[in-house]
Amino acid sequence: MKQISTGSSAEQTPALRPQNSRKVAAASPSLDSSIAVVVCIPCFRRPQHLRLTLQSLASQRTGRRFAVVIVENDAEERASLAVAADILAREDLRGLCVIEPRQGNCHAINAAFETALATFPTAAYVLMIDDDEIASPDWLEQMLDAAETTGVDVVGGPVWPNFDDALDRRLRHHPAFRPAYDASGPVPVIFGCGNCLITRPVFARLGLPAFDLRFNFLGGGDTDFFVRCRKAGMKFHWVAEAIITESVPRSRTNPAWLALRALRIGAINYHVQRKLAETAWSKARLILKMLALLPLSLFRAVWLGLAERTTLIALHPVIVAAGSALAAIGFEPQPYKASKIRS
Repeated sequence: MKQISTGSSAEQTPALRPQNSRKVAAASPSLDSSIAVVVCIPCFRRPQHLRLTLQSLASQRTGRRFAVVIVENDAEERASLAVAADILAREDLRGLCVIEPRQGNCHAINAAFETALATFPTAAYVLMIDDDEIASPDWLEQMLDAAETTGVDVVGGPVWPNFDDALDRRLRHHPAFRPAYDASGPVPVIFGCGNCLITRPVFARLGLPAFDLRFNFLGGGDTDFFVRCRKAGMKFHWVAEAIITESVPRSRTNPAWLALRALRIGAINYHVQRKLAETAWSKARLILKMLALLPLSLFRAVWLGLAERTTLIALHPVIVAAGSALAAIGFEPQPYKASKIRS
């Protein structure tokens, strides 16, 4: 068993220093570089919930050894770092925390993947959970069992909302919160990385950085990544029982936020398909398709309105279609571009 000692200061340990001058700001007293399973957690200004996320990982019902790679993407205040350092020092979990100074969703996730692959060179499985999510007790075991028994390249699982306000539970079936699939089994593709397992050969085939920085502030780098996996012929599997819950505050259930989310989904859909359009004709056809979705979305809205009897849900496909059309002419939201931190 090869041990990596972090000594008295993890930040001074050359053996743990990742690529691109990212600093290892905290680490367990010792790490086994031969660990086969790594869980990545990108973090940004949610330290209180990060502690809950890490505690859910520490409570996993599994006999497997695994490590965590935590990425602090707030290089100024570093509130997540304090939580990570506390957990790692007490060895509730084994792993390390690095600081990614370049702000943005894709920068943070790429830092997590690259650090995991470099620090644990024999790791076969890289999983991911967000810093506002809680893993169910058997999550890790169920995801790994699916990967091993099916031999697929990518495993996905559901992220179910946990609303702060009970009145918001009517939105449980809103497309912004509902998982892509209901049943376990082979699926054509997954769309989000908030609950996923990626086998190491995937990164070798697609190359690094994994997430396209064009999606850094828009979001959707995960959707683009998995669509590229599908195009490369990789196989996907869904584990409905490997549940992760996501904390949903009131700020994410108001009509304005849901409308912005729908616009963003539309823009992501456009840009992912735009990358696949390689000829002038296919690009023009894509724009026509985006515009055609606007009237077609009205029929979808009527159907959802009758089925769900909630206006916020019924309007979703119309706003998504509008988001795609707006992206085609150069307008898109950038929710992951944070405002400057106040001193």
